[in-house]
Amino acid sequence: MGRSEETYSGLNLRLYRDLAEWYPLLTPVEDYAEEADLYRRLFVSHSLRHPVTLLDLGSGPGHNAAYLKRSFACTLVDLEPAMLELNRRLNPECRHVQGDMRSIRLGGTFDCVLLHDAVNYMKSRGDLADAIATAFIHTAPGGAALFQPDFVTETFAPGTETGGSEKDGRALRYLEWRWIPENREEEYIADMAYVLRERDGTVEVFHDRHSLGLFPRAVWVELIRGAGFEPVRVPFAHGPEGGPGGDVFLGVRPLSSEEG
Repeated sequence: MGRSEETYSGLNLRLYRDLAEWYPLLTPVEDYAEEADLYRRLFVSHSLRHPVTLLDLGSGPGHNAAYLKRSFACTLVDLEPAMLELNRRLNPECRHVQGDMRSIRLGGTFDCVLLHDAVNYMKSRGDLADAIATAFIHTAPGGAALFQPDFVTETFAPGTETGGSEKDGRALRYLEWRWIPENREEEYIADMAYVLRERDGTVEVFHDRHSLGLFPRAVWVELIRGAGFEPVRVPFAHGPEGGPGGDVFLGVRPLSSEEG
């Protein structure tokens, strides 16, 4: 069994680093078409301007961008170099920038700003406020920012999930186990076990521990409004058969707003 390295104060994030080449088998790009279309429709319906440009903060390997680039000129930001390398291969026509969503400043604005999976790593209200402020600074007046946490406090339930895929002779299967540590009101843990099979049949098992933020809906709305946006919450159902409900939060930047 492979051993995971303790980094980021106890977090194991090998999937975004030395195991990054396996990421496309965890959640294949083909699985993102419906999700990306939801984002596109929400941007179009809520923006007060015709949306042409998009900034994706925490874009990972670029699976959403693979679809969104058909509608928007995309700038893709991620903290991890290995993720950006995957992203460049999949989306060579897009702009790629390494940076932290809490602090990056690109010196320009975009019609749409997207924070999806990576926003879950904002573990404190201060970090989340900083990420939302970054979104506001980069959203053009009349534009919209979209935030999608995996869970809010009201929808979280401990549990497990399995998945994975195979391609070109390699295969990945995973088990995700979600739970809330004692004495942590706004944080949950996702322990991830990956079973990786190489082309020659060699199998290895790795463990990642992801520590993620968990905040009530009211906190999301409060922080989005506090940044200067007009907040909108959009409930939605996961997957084609409904599934557990989730939340998308939008912030519409008023046409007359100025940077704070």
